Amino acid sequence: MYFRILHDESQGLVSYLLADLDAREAVVIDPRAQDVRIIEAMLQEHHLLLKARLFTHAHDGLAPADAQIRSQQLQQGGLVELGAEHLRILNTPGHTADCLSFLWRDRLFCGGLLSAAECPRQPKVAAPQAMWDSVMNTVFKLPAETLTFSSHARATSPVSTVMAQRRHHPWFSGLSRDDFLNLMPH
Repeated sequence: MYFRILHDESQGLVSYLLADLDAREAVVIDPRAQDVRIIEAMLQEHHLLLKARLFTHAHDGLAPADAQIRSQQLQQGGLVELGAEHLRILNTPGHTADCLSFLWRDRLFCGGLLSAAECPRQPKVAAPQAMWDSVMNTVFKLPAETLTFSSHARATSPVSTVMAQRRHHPWFSGLSRDDFLNLMPH
């Protein structure tokens, strides 16, 4: 497998490229227009076919125009095939109403779910109750060693673990649901 992180530190935006080198297939998660040339170069260098562009979220409820996989294929528990590998789809609304996360092996690509305060396009959480439920009932139920990958990281690292998030996340660690909801801007 081939895995690359594309991090624009000035904007705090992160994209991810995953590829099965044997099958010559790749997916990109949360690609930015500015990354197109770099992604194309990596695909060409390894003779890879881009199988899908996956988006963990779209702002203002609008799906990105170039999203190849969305709607019926992106259902809870569904799979995105990548050669001999697959990514499991998890519905994790909160940062935006239609947020998704993609679980690959022990890695969770969760978009803005755990880093909504870092988002340059939407500083407020769209659905605080849904976010609480997504984090507590989906993300925090994963094994502690699961790596989390954010699509927003200006002041923080884009990579963490479920255990670190459980212990240290400023919105979820040690707070009740009511405390969390009171913290969220209205």
